[in-house]
Amino acid sequence: MKIATFNINGIKARLPRLKEWLAETRPAVACLQEIKSQDEGFPAGEIEELGYSAIWHGQKAFNGVAILVDSQAGYTITEVQRGLGVDGPKDGEGEQARYLEAEVNGVRIACLYLPNGNPQPGPKFTYKLAWMEALRARMAQIWAEEVPAVVLGDFNVIPEDDDTWSVKAMQDDALMQPESRDAYARFLNDGWTDALRTHNPRGGVWTYWDYQAGAWQRDHGFRIDHILLSPECADRLESVGVDKAHRGREKASDHAPVWVRLKA
Repeated sequence: MKIATFNINGIKARLPRLKEWLAETRPAVACLQEIKSQDEGFPAGEIEELGYSAIWHGQKAFNGVAILVDSQAGYTITEVQRGLGVDGPKDGEGEQARYLEAEVNGVRIACLYLPNGNPQPGPKFTYKLAWMEALRARMAQIWAEEVPAVVLGDFNVIPEDDDTWSVKAMQDDALMQPESRDAYARFLNDGWTDALRTHNPRGGVWTYWDYQAGAWQRDHGFRIDHILLSPECADRLESVGVDKAHRGREKASDHAPVWVRLKA
C-alpha cells in the first residue's frame, strides 16, 4: 500500500502536474495540501477520470486539504473528521481548512497542513503552537483506538539541523524555532515514527525548495513534509522516498511528493 503526501500549492494551477504524478506513480492514497480551492471548485471529475475517488476540505484562496484514493485498485474512503477545532489567528476568523481524517481499507489517514507561524513571535506563531497541541491530542485519540494510522502532510517544521541546507539562513524562521521543534519531537516521543528520517538517519533529504533566489537550481531546500506512522504501520514500512524530479517540472509546486510503501 503506497501512501503519499503532496503540497500541491494550488490544485487548479498545478492540475496538469498532479495528474502526471498520479498517472506515473499511482499511489493508493494521496494526501494533498494547499489546494487553495473552495469545496465547489475542487476538480473531482478530472481526478475521477484517472480512477481516483476523493474527499476534500476547501477554503477560498488559501489552505485546503484533500485525500485521494485509487478506487480503480479497490481502495475506498470514509471520512472520519475534518478540522481540529482551533480558530485562526484573526479575531472572528473561525477555523481554517487544515485537517482531514479518513478510513481507507483499514488504515486511518490523517492529512494535515500545519500553520506556517511566520512572522514570529506573534499571533501566527501562537496559533501554530496551539494547532500542534490540538493535533497531538487528536493523535493520542487515534493511538488509543489501536488502529493502523498514518499522519502526514506539510508540518511546516524543520525537525533537525540536518533537515535544511542552511541553519543560518533559517534560524529566525518559525519553521525552525525551538518551540516548533519541541512540539514535533513530542509526536515522536509519544511513539510515532518519522518514516523519512528512519530510512535517512543522516538527514540531507529535502522536500521543499523556494521559488526565490534559485533555491531549486542550487538545491537550497529543507524538509517540512513528513509521514508519521503508528507502531502497527511502522512494522509494515517497506520503503520511503521523495519524488524530487517532479519539483523540477514546468510550473511545478515548490514541494515534492513524499511517500511510503507499507507491506500488506
